[in-house]
Formats: sequence, structure tokens, C-alpha cells
Amino acid sequence: MIIFGTRGYIYQLAILTLVCGHCGNPSAHTLRKRVTKFTLFFVPLFPLSVKYATQCTFCGVESRLTKEQAEQLQAQSTGQPHGPQQGYGQAAPQQQGQNPYQQ
Repeated sequence: MIIFGTRGYIYQLAILTLVCGHCGNPSAHTLRKRVTKFTLFFVPLFPLSVKYATQCTFCGVESRLTKEQAEQLQAQSTGQPHGPQQGYGQAAPQQQGQNPYQQ
């Protein structure tokens, strides 16, 4: 007898503050990764599918994302800079010779 099947795993990647496209409220959204794995004798062997989504904590609506969109949102939550723009929460570099506290 061979016992096989699938099992789902949900990983919470980040919590972001975004404006919900459904209810319009600026609220926390959880960024989640859902992985479905093939199991043989209750041992997970390899992933069958990987899906990304955000869920609004205010109204509960879930929005699907592509892998690239999810990686970009996760990078923004950790404060990594993207291209010419500065990452969220990073201080702007000061110019030499200027002290903001002097008049």
C-alpha cells in the first residue's frame, strides 16, 4: 500500500502598511506565500505550486500577486534601496559642510 497526497504550507513573509484597493483604508496587510507540496507516506517531498498574496487586516480581502511583485514588496519592508529611489525609512545623505542645527 502506498500513501500519497498533498499538503499546504503558509509562510508569512512581511506585514506592510498599504492602502487597500477594496475598502480604501490605509491598514496593515500581511504578505503570504502559500506552498503546496507532494507527500509520500506523510513526508513532504517537493513543491507542486507556489502562490503569493496580500490580505488586508481591516476588511479581510485577499489579493494575489506575482512572484516579482511579492519580492519587491518584501524588499521594501526590509528597507533595501531600489534603483535611484531611497528605501523606506532611510535617512537622506547630508551634503558635506552643512550642519542642519547651525543657523
